[in-house]
Amino acid sequence: MSVSDARGDIRDRTMGDTMDEAGTAERKPRTARTVGVVRAARELELRRGEFELAAQLGHIRTLAGPGAGRRQVTRQEIDRLRAAEGFPEALRERARTVGTAEAAELMTVSPGRFTRLARAGFIAPVRFYLNRYRAVVWLYLADDVRTFAVREPALLTGRLPGPLRLGPDAEEDRRPRNWRGRRIAHLLHESEDPWERAAVVGCVLDPALLAEVVRDPYERAHLNRLRPELAPGRPEPESEVARETVRRLVVADHPDEIRWHRTSLDTLLAQARRTRPVPRPGGLYKDGGPSRRERTPEPPRAVGRRGLLSRLRIGGDRRRPAGRP
Repeated sequence: MSVSDARGDIRDRTMGDTMDEAGTAERKPRTARTVGVVRAARELELRRGEFELAAQLGHIRTLAGPGAGRRQVTRQEIDRLRAAEGFPEALRERARTVGTAEAAELMTVSPGRFTRLARAGFIAPVRFYLNRYRAVVWLYLADDVRTFAVREPALLTGRLPGPLRLGPDAEEDRRPRNWRGRRIAHLLHESEDPWERAAVVGCVLDPALLAEVVRDPYERAHLNRLRPELAPGRPEPESEVARETVRRLVVADHPDEIRWHRTSLDTLLAQARRTRPVPRPGGLYKDGGPSRRERTPEPPRAVGRRGLLSRLRIGGDRRRPAGRP
């Protein structure tokens, strides 16, 4: 082999090795510590709705992302879930929701009996949607339905207790109330910021009632800016009738519920105010605390002894005696 042929062979092998290394680098998975929820759902083989519900239930631990309202998942959490037994079917099953008919089938009861139990508050829904007739369709966790069937077998057969058939419990529908409570608990668990937590509780109060509790207009505006979406992933209804139906579902309407949220909001507001005040005109700040002038006011200028005496015209002509220290 000539020298030129040998050089060409070495060059070809070097280029081949470089291309192989580049291909390996392209195939190498990213080593970022966190990923967004879209990529996390894809790697966990979940649909977006399944991922959101699994995170809401605490099956997937998420972290606050760099943007407001954005969550992230650590690479360690994804590896933990993928290594779990039965992945991904077991994870999907924990986030599986069922409607009234399927829930009744899981409990081996009639749909009417299941509806009555759910209205009475025995099983809390996790989601809802509006069907083509603008009627509310509640969704329940399959795990909750099975657990209730095992825990309360006496309510699955025979006559229901009197209050469930004839009393106030037979008339009141507690599903919206239970759904709001479950959703608020999840949002409070996700947030550590005092003002965000106050906004979570305030978002279920009627605007007029919120104005009574939070009289400062700048604080109300701040809470409205931080207001979370109670029904994530729900498209905005097109008709006014549908929008009004959704508004009724997200606003507290029972006296006990309203009283509870008012008390909680008072407590959270007190904590938030101690942490930092809200932005105001002329005193805007970036770090959430008061402006520099409000935060560290200049101390009054110290007045020396002789300056004070001179101002009072006392001892102006006195001279220190010679020899005295």
